[in-house]
Amino acid sequence: MTDLHTPSEQKAAETSLGDLLGEVTRDLSTLMRQELELAKAELRQSATRAGKGAGMLGGAGYAAIMAVLFLSIALWWSLGYLVGNGWSGLIVAGLWAIIGLVLFLMGRKELKTVKGAPRTVDSLKKIPDTLKRNEENR
Repeated sequence: MTDLHTPSEQKAAETSLGDLLGEVTRDLSTLMRQELELAKAELRQSATRAGKGAGMLGGAGYAAIMAVLFLSIALWWSLGYLVGNGWSGLIVAGLWAIIGLVLFLMGRKELKTVKGAPRTVDSLKKIPDTLKRNEENR
């Protein structure tokens, strides 16, 4: 009889092919379930960040509408009186423009942090290499 070097080789020699295939099937099933759970967790995190970024961009859009509204009112008042009430409209419109810019920059920054599911992709890329190594050891 040949000298078996590793515990895996000894187990393979003592276990039936059906049992080995069953074990491999269970291991692959467990691996796929774990990968699916990892993907779900990563996508949930990415969706939360995307939602925050989209909300801030929505706020920036609202601020832009308000800026246009107040600029229009300010122009109307300014042309009507040339001095006075028009300046107050410009100040309010300027404030809305600043708020819109801040929300836009924050929303864009938040959306840039969305990366999808990089750990899942990396982990799934390693599966074929692992299977190849196991086949080479046979």
